[in-house]
Amino acid sequence: MILSKVTCVFFNCTNSPYCYVARIDCSPDLEVLNIDCCPCAPAPLQLLKLGLFACAPIAPSLAVDLRVLELVRTLFVRITPNTTAWCEALEVFLTARGYKLSTKDNLRRRFSNAYHWYSVLVMNAGDHVYSLISQHLPSRSLGDEVLPAQPSDYLRSRCPVCFGMQDWQKDHGSRLKLDCHVCIDACFTQKRSANSRGADGLDPPNPTRSVFISDEEVARMEAHVLACRGSLPGRGTKRKKPEGDEDGYEDGMRIPVSTLDACRESFLAADEKREKASTRFFADTGIMALLCRHDCVLWLVNMTSAGEKQYYALALIKKLFEHLPPTMTVGILYDIACQLERSCLKYQLLEQGILSRIVFSISVFHVYGHQWPCQLIYHPRKCEGFGLSDGEGCERLWSALKMLIPPLRVSGYHQRLFVLNAQVRHLDGKNLDTFGKWLSRRWTRCQTKKSSAEHALQQLSVDEANIRPEWRAQVEHQTKPLSRRSKTNNDKQISKILTLERTLSNLDDSVRALEMQLCAGNTLNNVDFNLRLADERTHRSKVADTLRRWKASLGIGQLNDLQQLRRSIFLQIRLDAQAVKARLRERLRQRKFEIERFERSYRQTVNEHKLHVHAEASIQRRNPTIRKLVTTYNNLCGKLIDLIRRGEAPAGAIAPHSISPTGIFQLDVDDDIWQDVGLDSNDMAPPAWLADENMRAAIKFQLEVDRCNEERARIMRERCVLQEWMMAEWDALQEARTCAEENEDLCFHFDLRARLLSGLVVHWQSRVCPIPCAWPLPDSWGPTPNDLAEAANMYYQPSCLDGTAAVYDSENDWESDEERENDELIDELEEAALAGAYIDLDSDSYDI
Repeated sequence: MILSKVTCVFFNCTNSPYCYVARIDCSPDLEVLNIDCCPCAPAPLQLLKLGLFACAPIAPSLAVDLRVLELVRTLFVRITPNTTAWCEALEVFLTARGYKLSTKDNLRRRFSNAYHWYSVLVMNAGDHVYSLISQHLPSRSLGDEVLPAQPSDYLRSRCPVCFGMQDWQKDHGSRLKLDCHVCIDACFTQKRSANSRGADGLDPPNPTRSVFISDEEVARMEAHVLACRGSLPGRGTKRKKPEGDEDGYEDGMRIPVSTLDACRESFLAADEKREKASTRFFADTGIMALLCRHDCVLWLVNMTSAGEKQYYALALIKKLFEHLPPTMTVGILYDIACQLERSCLKYQLLEQGILSRIVFSISVFHVYGHQWPCQLIYHPRKCEGFGLSDGEGCERLWSALKMLIPPLRVSGYHQRLFVLNAQVRHLDGKNLDTFGKWLSRRWTRCQTKKSSAEHALQQLSVDEANIRPEWRAQVEHQTKPLSRRSKTNNDKQISKILTLERTLSNLDDSVRALEMQLCAGNTLNNVDFNLRLADERTHRSKVADTLRRWKASLGIGQLNDLQQLRRSIFLQIRLDAQAVKARLRERLRQRKFEIERFERSYRQTVNEHKLHVHAEASIQRRNPTIRKLVTTYNNLCGKLIDLIRRGEAPAGAIAPHSISPTGIFQLDVDDDIWQDVGLDSNDMAPPAWLADENMRAAIKFQLEVDRCNEERARIMRERCVLQEWMMAEWDALQEARTCAEENEDLCFHFDLRARLLSGLVVHWQSRVCPIPCAWPLPDSWGPTPNDLAEAANMYYQPSCLDGTAAVYDSENDWESDEERENDELIDELEEAALAGAYIDLDSDSYDI
């Protein structure tokens, strides 16, 4: 390597405070230049005109070539930033060529200072240039008509595809159920060690734009959550349900309490008190992110608590809705969304105006750790409005930031936030470059999945009119609360029957009175009176049917003395057996639907195999509970048989059939699990959504078609939004360029921006061409044909073909159909998620 350009400058001060002697390192000789400095022309400005950046604003002792700093800045967002290694390598390189530095560690501190403030200057310059362009963006109005409130300019700058439209309500007739998708997750590997030596004083704040929510906003949300929750049980205490407490729904929730409790126990993230990072050794314990569905960072939160507190996620959600129109709906994917929604409804942590516009769902990878009823409601492939969004953007972000873990572990507070912000800016640029390829890939994948699902539906001999009703029946049945055993169940059932008998008697009296009144002719309007009489008879018939079913469930007839049956041991054991069998039956149903994923023949990629192993392990953990329920049920059946043999059961009582443990997991239609002989007089045939293999397959394929249709409509909309954003940006840039014609510096930066936008159009236009538009748009994207030709010529150079777009593509879509089986990123991503997201279930929520 030949040193033909200035690399660094060392200064020696003279007696004058504003006069320095410069030694400029050149090759092959040293050249000494004198620079006369004064307050009007300080050394940093003079050096900057020479293409050098000083390490200090007053008396710099080192200046670095701007091109070297730009090279280091470009390098340090692609590898682990390490100025120590860089400076050591440079010193060794210079020493080998006869340029020995006079003191130890002479270069590192000053070079680091120059590099840091150069990066600050570049960031602020870029923000300033864009702010000048943004002033010329079209106002969100059409002539004299003012459009409804739009997403904020901040959101527009974060993700052009989600928030870059001129009017977010355009094409309102075909408006999607959810206007945008975001995902939330926390990362506890991005920690910062506590500094006991007080070095934070050498870590000043950086005057740059940040994606981090301020500590004050987080503290306000924390105080709000504590105020809403009030006093809670002490740490380490576990509330024990009172005996006989029935399972049910909490206000606003669609899954029972038993399912919510089981999901909470199976996830580390749901336990706010569990320490994931010690606050004794770490001042900052991690970060939580809010990303859109295109993996663009919207906001980050710096976490300082030992556990994953809900107020971090709530602070992110509240911040998002402060920047959204008052009627815009959002789908939020979070690995413990069921617990977050439960807390929001239970403690009113969010305003109703915000909560009513949120649909919660669980990210695709984490959903398999939840209970089956929870999956029915919160799985994004089963939840209306989420299309094919996976909610795993945060995992991809953590993978992109993993190289920063070692240096940021020992950095200062402000330096850590600065480096993370710089890396997010770099990822923003990579995302911007690949939006066209992202849309194209998602479009192709959506079309392929939809075609395959529709073809599979045609092959099944299933009436399509029955598919959706069967799906609704499945969801309704499998999310019902499960009955519990109780010592007072017998008394409660008898009391309910007695109440129903009194109600039926009152209805009989009412019907007879109406009939007598009608026969006597004491009616003003016979038509209305007959309708009233018909309603009373219908109500009486329903109550009578309910009474008959409840008596049949107890195995008693019309002539039994109910008061004498209140303390019947036989009926108590019989009710317990019914409760156990109902729970066992539901457990087996859940297991069958969960394991059905692995009974189908799929092409096993790396990701599919890891997901297979994880979900299969989750299913196997529940097998001991099922076997225990079988044993408990058979023991109760034995007690009932013994009571019948001793004559201590009601007359005509029939002994129920015990269940053989052999083959219990096969869940065949003719198994004893479906036969309620001796427990219920009603015949119970397995429903089609459970017993009919074709119907189950049809439901799965129909849901896939529905999600593909949603994804198709969203991609068409995003393709239009992308073009609208580019047209608005280009017009604003041209206006700003015209207004700044006399400022050569601004014109230079505007020309760079124009070159960037033209290159983006070249990248995007050919990719999104096959995607139809959701509404009419012109052919032009903004740049002229000459601009595009120049950009295309630059883009298709060999050096550009090896650029970041192709590299980032392999990182950005680990669920793509373009399988990359040797992708190290995917392996590490899923291994990290598996290692830290789940814990074993040692006990069941049902108390035997």
